[in-house]
Amino acid sequence: MSTRFADKSVLVTGGGTGIGRAIALAFAREGARVAVAGRTGGPLAETVALIEAAGGKAAALIADVSKGEDAARLVRETVEAFGGLDVAVNNAGILGTPAPIADLDEDDWQRVIDINVTGTFLAMKHQIAHMRANGGGAIVNLSSNLGTHMRMSGLGAYAVSKAAVATLTRSAARDHIGEGVRINSVSPGPVETTMSTRPGENAADKADRMKSGVPAGRAGAPEEIAAAVLHLASPEAAFTVGADLVLDGGITA
Repeated sequence: MSTRFADKSVLVTGGGTGIGRAIALAFAREGARVAVAGRTGGPLAETVALIEAAGGKAAALIADVSKGEDAARLVRETVEAFGGLDVAVNNAGILGTPAPIADLDEDDWQRVIDINVTGTFLAMKHQIAHMRANGGGAIVNLSSNLGTHMRMSGLGAYAVSKAAVATLTRSAARDHIGEGVRINSVSPGPVETTMSTRPGENAADKADRMKSGVPAGRAGAPEEIAAAVLHLASPEAAFTVGADLVLDGGITA
């Protein structure tokens, strides 16, 4: 069993379900103490229970990262619970209500930008402040291939938000690598999660839709995204700075 993150403290936002849960579980399996954050307590408690059942240590922190005071509190409470913050994964995000740009409600647009972009900015702001004062650390942000390499009709707000996350990652990486804080992002393509299910869609139709146009012939698994995140956060990626790792089964190859 790998122990790359033994005695390390990790914060995962959006850690209650899907990719975020897979990331939290993967860090715990490799020895990390994991704080999982989100806006809803039930899913967070489930993630914590899974980690603890496997012998790991975890804590659930309820917060809205689009609020500066919550983003600051997440860092403070992680440090209080586990003695530090070595790795942060900024996964919290929403898809928003799909609509063409001309029909997109202004409030829906703002909500996507607030959570996906401002939330990532605020989270990094406070994570970096702690890390650079305490010997450094690693941050991995969740972008998307819809923001970095391709587009899909009706998802303009989401695509813009994820393009912004990738650009924000590169800017922060250049700003802070000299202070010992290493920052990268991953851009998943279609991944099998609850969020990827469309209203009224059955499992078979979803599987057919999600593998359509994917050279690998299938959607990705949350655990595959988690493996890439752990690599970028690990000492093995010490020379990787400001990178965006695309994980989309060859769609953008």
